Amino acid sequence: MPGRPTLASSDRDRSRVLFWSVVAAIACAWFLTLDARHLLRTDEGRYAEIAREMLGSGDWVTIRYNGLKYFEKPPFHLWMTALAYQAFGIGEWQARLWVALSGAGGLLVTMLAARRWFGARVSVLTGLVLLAAPAWNLAGHLNSLDMSVSGALSCVLGGVLMAQHPDTTKRARCAWMGFAWAAVGVAVLTKGLIGIVLPGLVLVVYTLAARDWTLWRRLHMFSGALLMLAITLPWFVLVSIRNPEFPQFFFVHEHWQRYTSTVHRREAPWWYFIAVLGAGFLPWLGLMWRMAKSAGDDAPSAAFRARLFLALWAAAIFVFFSLSSSKLPGYILPIFPALAVLAGLVLDRLDAPAWRRQILLMSVLLALLFLATPLVSHLGYDTTPNSLYRVYASWMAAACALALAGMGFAWHLSRADVLRSIAVYALTIFAMGTTALLAHETFGRSSSGVDLVPRIRAVLTPDMPIYSVRLLDHTLPFYLRRSMIMVEAPDELEFGTQQEPAKWVPTLDAFVAQWSSGTKAIAVMEPETFAKLRARHVAMVPVAQDERRVVVANFTGPPP
Repeated sequence: MPGRPTLASSDRDRSRVLFWSVVAAIACAWFLTLDARHLLRTDEGRYAEIAREMLGSGDWVTIRYNGLKYFEKPPFHLWMTALAYQAFGIGEWQARLWVALSGAGGLLVTMLAARRWFGARVSVLTGLVLLAAPAWNLAGHLNSLDMSVSGALSCVLGGVLMAQHPDTTKRARCAWMGFAWAAVGVAVLTKGLIGIVLPGLVLVVYTLAARDWTLWRRLHMFSGALLMLAITLPWFVLVSIRNPEFPQFFFVHEHWQRYTSTVHRREAPWWYFIAVLGAGFLPWLGLMWRMAKSAGDDAPSAAFRARLFLALWAAAIFVFFSLSSSKLPGYILPIFPALAVLAGLVLDRLDAPAWRRQILLMSVLLALLFLATPLVSHLGYDTTPNSLYRVYASWMAAACALALAGMGFAWHLSRADVLRSIAVYALTIFAMGTTALLAHETFGRSSSGVDLVPRIRAVLTPDMPIYSVRLLDHTLPFYLRRSMIMVEAPDELEFGTQQEPAKWVPTLDAFVAQWSSGTKAIAVMEPETFAKLRARHVAMVPVAQDERRVVVANFTGPPP
């Protein structure tokens, strides 16, 4: 009958509803869990507190931490966090909002570029791969610069791919390259010179490998560089004018010395990032050999070899950081969007038997993890008691059991519809990663020190100093909404104490003298420091204590 929907159109409508329902569920899981955990040491507390101090002081140029100058990183991430505080108030989810937006934005831009080059199916597969990559999920929910800069570099990668597609018009190419250059500026303003060094390195390596010298004429270098400088230069000039010591510390100490020496004490073996890649891309490791082979599948006559560019993006950045003397897990996070597209291309061609082998491999790993949960329940340390590990082991067992059920469903679907099977597999791994993040609150709450805050506030007045004795506590200042005065061990605030020596106490003896001067004060320290000062008969009244820290006052009774 006229007007009656056909069976095919009805199926399409149901598929469309299912697709957007899944997208909505993913968005809820991605964003609505941001405040389900307290802030972790060190990055989360540090950057949350710096942004809080920035908003409170109104100084958006000179970055400060515990009131001291802090020039290890540029301010873009901190600006975005401070703006989130201004718009929505100060809290955990506001502190994590920018990284969550960066992760989601990087995923969407990567999918857009994959769709442009390889079609809608590969685009969906790319999104599923990146969503289920543990490294991307974890970094997208931790208040750290790694995801902020990776989100910006994902936009650089996506912008270049969109601009270099052979069907892109001249005007569209100019717009997409402008987008890419603006993203370079954001990356530089987020984490420094790697924002331009990494894309530049990839372009050079690609040019040599593909012998594509004409690419440089299509990058809009002059206008792009002007746009990038317009984004980055104002802050760099202003902060250098106000703080003449900034250029040497930032460009020499924080870039050259960090890369070429162990001055930051972040040494690791040459294979360190192989292990990080294995853990961060674990659900898709079985595809790596096929992904490497697919890098050469571009047509030799192609004006731009997208597969090769993606492979070299991942390889060049991986090697660059592997050669560095300073290594941290988040450094190689920018390679994951490129790997996701390559994995999506492999999955697009994968037959059902090969895909079932992938499901079987992951099921074996999950079963081993499930069997290891009793071992986790027997762990315990001075700062993390066994009772917390027992709770976490229960979470771990439940997550593994649910994931194994998801693998079973994916196996069942693989016989009739490989794409839906891949979707169930990826969503299962994403749900497991999200559960692991939620479960970490078992440890995170006690680590954050938030339970000490009510007892401290009961005796604290607005003008009362708080000393941090031989300890840089990265989370307690945020929850107290108060900065602290460093004593004897400045930790990463050494540069700030050198620039403003009057703002800290350089020795324990000097602290004891100030502590005993009659001015009412609070001090935070580790239990070992508390025992040492008590042995010296320093008058201290315990206010609050947990496994990691002791909070004391130099007075009894209520404050004036």
